[in-house]
Amino acid sequence: PILIWEAQFGDFANNAQVVIDQFITSGEHKWNRLSGLTLLLPHGYEGQGPEHSSARLERFIQLCAEQNIQVCIPTTPEQVFHVLRRQMIRPVRKPLVVMTAKSLLRHKQVVSDIQELAEGSFRPVLDETDVLPAEAVRRVIMCSGKIYYDLLNARREDQREDLAIIRLEQLYPFPEEELFDVLSQYPRLNELTWVQEEPLNQGAWFGSQHHIRRTITRHKNCLVLSQVSRDASASPAAGNMEMHQQQQNSVVDEAINL
Repeated sequence: PILIWEAQFGDFANNAQVVIDQFITSGEHKWNRLSGLTLLLPHGYEGQGPEHSSARLERFIQLCAEQNIQVCIPTTPEQVFHVLRRQMIRPVRKPLVVMTAKSLLRHKQVVSDIQELAEGSFRPVLDETDVLPAEAVRRVIMCSGKIYYDLLNARREDQREDLAIIRLEQLYPFPEEELFDVLSQYPRLNELTWVQEEPLNQGAWFGSQHHIRRTITRHKNCLVLSQVSRDASASPAAGNMEMHQQQQNSVVDEAINL
């Protein structure tokens, strides 16, 4: 059976990290023991301070090797449903780490219909949702998590048709083939920008960029890879709501107008 575990921040989370490091992520390598444990970890920059913003995604990415765990950041109800369903029916179990943003529980754009829940499967990469002419797209923004909706609304407000936004819903195992298939749909693409709301020294960028670089070298065009994030920080997040909003707006504005 799968244990669904919603971790909280503080001393409990610190002690839990020791268990994760010593047993969950390395149990198969050490003792050839499989585990279907599922961790639901609150993660999302919503202005609630350092202890309520980050589940230390970068730590989990650092622990990824040899197909040992799965790290996912679903952004729609059907994606949450299908990633948990996939975990239940897979014949070979691997620990699943799901980063979940609390604000997406009440976000008006985060909806799915019954057909999406009843059919289909989990998709590691979600392509652009708006109808954009593929030949017009020159740059693709790639992101994970709740910042997608900020970027989408900003792009729509600017009415940009040369900028597509795709979501990386699974960070590990990294979906190179799925990402390549999505990027290949844009024949005149010349730049890929990774955008994250976490500081530069945190989040998925440093642990995933080698996968991204390996994927884009297969594109027929010579793609330039860039990144946008908060500045490197010793703290996971700002402790002031006004400062948080300024930083968030700055990241979104830079990503759209790079």
